[in-house]
Amino acid sequence: MVPANARTELLTVRDLVRYAVSRLNATHAVLGHGTDNPYDEAVYLVLHTLHLPLDTLDPFLDARVLSSERERVLDLIDRRVTDRLPAPYLTHEAWLRGHRFYVDQRVIVPRSPIAELLETGFAPWVADADEVRYALDMCTGSGCLAILTALAFPSALVDAVDLSPDALEVAARNVADYGLQDRLALHQGNLFDALPERRYDVIVCNPPYVNSASMDALPQEYRHEPRMALAGGTDGMDLVRTILARAPDFLAPHGVLVLEIGNEHEHFVAAFPELDPVWLDSAETSNQILLLTREQL
Repeated sequence: MVPANARTELLTVRDLVRYAVSRLNATHAVLGHGTDNPYDEAVYLVLHTLHLPLDTLDPFLDARVLSSERERVLDLIDRRVTDRLPAPYLTHEAWLRGHRFYVDQRVIVPRSPIAELLETGFAPWVADADEVRYALDMCTGSGCLAILTALAFPSALVDAVDLSPDALEVAARNVADYGLQDRLALHQGNLFDALPERRYDVIVCNPPYVNSASMDALPQEYRHEPRMALAGGTDGMDLVRTILARAPDFLAPHGVLVLEIGNEHEHFVAAFPELDPVWLDSAETSNQILLLTREQL
């Protein structure tokens, strides 16, 4: 609940940011959907609501806000801490490596560290990004990784698949926003079942991999995301087993599979002791993304 005096005593952008940080801290809001600290989350919510540039705070800090603007900001902050909705569900946008994507509660919030690795085209394991003809994003959700894959491999035709028709509606909106309809095809189906007959040079996949115990312990913010996009069974490896078993039939001879498994490294090693993948570290993660060649699989 927003205190009554907040609607009269908070006058500037600085006031609103300070207030938002205090509310996020006081309510122990769980972050991780685009920001990792209350200050960045507060700044984002305030600037977005006021239609100000998201990377330009200082010139506006002491600007006075209209009462109508203050009401919108306070209402958004209240929804964030009361309903425990992740910020991207409130603003209907998520940012990944400088790219904006539309999101709502039909999809998980984009945050995969695979996005960082796509900026280099998976070099050196993919020798020439321009030589990639076919790429696949499995469990595409919002379509964010499929779009970033299309941007990373400019000559490739990209297929993206998801079991959820609702998620694919969101993905279609994002594909249209990026004007990639001619190069990026969306397919509704279970993993490989709905795909055309082709061999992929690159497969990227951020599947449901959260183990059952971790699912039971998820904070409220994460419970707003589609369960089917997160839950990976007892050890988190239910879909991973199917993906690894079937991927060789869809990979080109020189093809690679890049797979995210989050914090399930121990479960992956236990489930697949015979595999020796390359572990691809990002700036913020270690032992969460692996690369396997068709030969290894």
